[in-house]
Amino acid sequence: MPPWKNYYQDRIISAQEAVQLIKSNDNIVFGHGLGEPHLLPEAMVKRAQELQNVSIYHMGSWGKGLYTLPEMQGHFIHKSLFVGSSVRLAYSEGRVEYIPCYFSEVPRLFKDGIIPVDIAMVTLTPPDDHGFCSLGISVDYTRQAIKSARIVLAEINPHMPRTYGDTWIKVEEIDYFIECHDPLWEIPMPPFGEIEFEIGRQVAPLVEDGSTLQIGLGTIPDAILEFLADKHDLGMHSEMISDGIPALVNSGVINGCKKTLHKGKIVASFIGGSRPLYEWAHNNPNLELYPVDYVNDPFVIMQNDKMVSINSALQVDLLGQAAADSLGPLQYSGVGGQIDFIRGAARSRGGKSIIALPSTAAQGAKSRIVPTLITGSAVTTSRNDIDYVVTEYGVARLKGKTLRERAKALINIAHPDFQKDLKQDFTSIYGL
Repeated sequence: MPPWKNYYQDRIISAQEAVQLIKSNDNIVFGHGLGEPHLLPEAMVKRAQELQNVSIYHMGSWGKGLYTLPEMQGHFIHKSLFVGSSVRLAYSEGRVEYIPCYFSEVPRLFKDGIIPVDIAMVTLTPPDDHGFCSLGISVDYTRQAIKSARIVLAEINPHMPRTYGDTWIKVEEIDYFIECHDPLWEIPMPPFGEIEFEIGRQVAPLVEDGSTLQIGLGTIPDAILEFLADKHDLGMHSEMISDGIPALVNSGVINGCKKTLHKGKIVASFIGGSRPLYEWAHNNPNLELYPVDYVNDPFVIMQNDKMVSINSALQVDLLGQAAADSLGPLQYSGVGGQIDFIRGAARSRGGKSIIALPSTAAQGAKSRIVPTLITGSAVTTSRNDIDYVVTEYGVARLKGKTLRERAKALINIAHPDFQKDLKQDFTSIYGL
């Protein structure tokens, strides 16, 4: 029997045994996103009364977030790198703290000890015949968390797809293995409506044949992808891959043949979607996953000619500033990779960046194009970085425009019900 098999067999323990290794004041990092473990967090929460001030770090999470419940205060402190839906309520009630950072910088926080990692809890595939497990759908910062941790606890889940790229972990890099057969976390994707449909129609002409795309998660990205079916020779270099991508690959629209970096390959740092997406990713040589400090590095991104970055925002003001992660002092999500891809696309030969958003919020009661951002909002993307802004009412290109020209272009794509007030507010506030 190969030595790795003995190592593996000798270190299989239960989740309940594994969490006995946690001590008060430890720092714990969960595998990112849909690669978050299932059994370990629940077992950890059951030990809450024995632990004090255990800090938990992760970005997007689709787990249960039990460690953020009111009764967990004093036992666990969630220091979030991205305020996702599972912890948003707890954040608004003061039980979650937020760390502002670019997604691409998270591995360095661990590597340099800015956030010391005592325990990493991750999900991996079962080992192959050579003693390697795959990180599957979550490479991003998860690889560095494993490297930096004092103790690594890995749930071994046969539902995790094996993926290519920099995804392989030697069995000997893991301290203990916990066998788990739960289906992976999934993101339910609601169908998009008329507004998203129209935004997709407005964005599609900006995507030229031969472009390399970065596109996020949600109904607007899904709608945009629907309108790319008649494009040719598209590539993907994106923070994440979601459910809308396989159909464009299968139809030949996305083939990567014109890419100038990783030609022919879809490059991402994590996958987020449904079980059919995971099945498509399994052993798929067209897809390569790498750590986020590589994928989201603007100097890597810019090496893709005709790079097109497509992101969204909560508000855009008439100066062209975008708030994408907060509404006033309320932290809604996180910066993620938006700035990295906008700046990478700006430096790409023939590149462009797009902020796509509905013109209104609150069922049409509020404009998302606003005179000024809500007081206390963090500026996610500065007016110096913004290129295209798209709503269901059209496209505004802001690069090279004066403040007055920007305001006029943005007002033209605002909902008609708000255009008159926006014109008056702009003159009143800015005196232009």
